[in-house]
Amino acid sequence: MAMVDELGATVGSVAGAAGVAQKGCFVMWQMVPNKWLIELVVGGHKVIAGSDGNVAWRRTPWLGAHAAKGGVRPLRRALQGLDPMAISAVFSSAQYMGEKRISSTDCFVLKLSADQVDLADRSDSTAEMIKHVIFGYFSQRSGLLVFLEDSYLTRIQSPGTYPTYWETTMATKIEDYRLVEGVMVAHSGQSNVIITRFGDNLKAGLSVTRMEETWTIDDVAFNVPGLSLDCFIPPKEVQKDFPDENLDWRSPLHR
Repeated sequence: MAMVDELGATVGSVAGAAGVAQKGCFVMWQMVPNKWLIELVVGGHKVIAGSDGNVAWRRTPWLGAHAAKGGVRPLRRALQGLDPMAISAVFSSAQYMGEKRISSTDCFVLKLSADQVDLADRSDSTAEMIKHVIFGYFSQRSGLLVFLEDSYLTRIQSPGTYPTYWETTMATKIEDYRLVEGVMVAHSGQSNVIITRFGDNLKAGLSVTRMEETWTIDDVAFNVPGLSLDCFIPPKEVQKDFPDENLDWRSPLHR
């Protein structure tokens, strides 16, 4: 994984900058329905996120443990060719957008847009999610997802301050599908993320951060012995905030 951070830059100028590469790893566990846990370690930092089917949460070194706004949604990394059932469920209500050729592969394109109810659920008094759109590119020959891109725009404003806008775009190339116990699972891919921050209160002007990730899957297993519901219990801090509330996801869009 490599990251470039530029102030007062355009997206084009950042694309030519050099970043610092970091090695890392992740482990992901899943259980039907809507239960998942992922641990990601990179650059000396560890991030954990999970869902017990009712509450989605994350724990980061800078924010600690907290519930994710908008309830339970499929994990984006699972949509990167790792979970065919989640991919099918997410795109079942998508809009057909036509055909496009991606890396010498003829694809059909499906589009999803978050509705106003979902956007409101993922907003609060200081952060308003304005839009979230996702495109899936599926091979016409195999039907497998080979490219995934999404973008979302968030408006941040504290009382008495000017608003700041954060726009995140992410594009993932999905490759090396292999048959694992009768299921086609992608074993490698590359993701490119561009985070653009802009607003009248930014003295340095446009701020752009670009991240690139190349990943490979070492091992995939189903029906793992010892995996139980206890593995997906949220941290105590999250349980205290949401003791009884049912937060089942309402939209097929990911985080």
